Amino acid sequence: MERVPVLKIGDFLLVSIQVDMEDQIALQLQEDLSERIVQTGVHGVIIDITALDIVDSFVGRMLSTIAAISKVLDAETVVVGMRPAVAITLVELGLSLNGIRTALNVERGMELLARAREEEFLDGEDDEQPAEDGTAVSS
Repeated sequence: MERVPVLKIGDFLLVSIQVDMEDQIALQLQEDLSERIVQTGVHGVIIDITALDIVDSFVGRMLSTIAAISKVLDAETVVVGMRPAVAITLVELGLSLNGIRTALNVERGMELLARAREEEFLDGEDDEQPAEDGTAVSS
């Protein structure tokens, strides 16, 4: 059975889908990606679909499921490389890909995840309030 490679690049995992997504391959990808998120502790996943000419409702649901699993494991998901025809098909199918951010390419996807992580870090600092002894405590 073919597997979709999951590569660690810096603080992110990169998934480049180069094969037709059949049920078994999609399920294996979900499992492999979940394990890699936990093993590496990354907070971002980039799924590159540049090689996909068409996306049907199955692939759309699979992307949404992967994003939901990643979110539960504290990793944001960005789908990159979406062709215009694929975007049109997703809209026509009524698939909004909730919880998934998109970017034109891998570089922009990495920038988007880095910015999101930085904003999350800064928001976390705002939640800290000084305790009576002068140390910071989270509220």
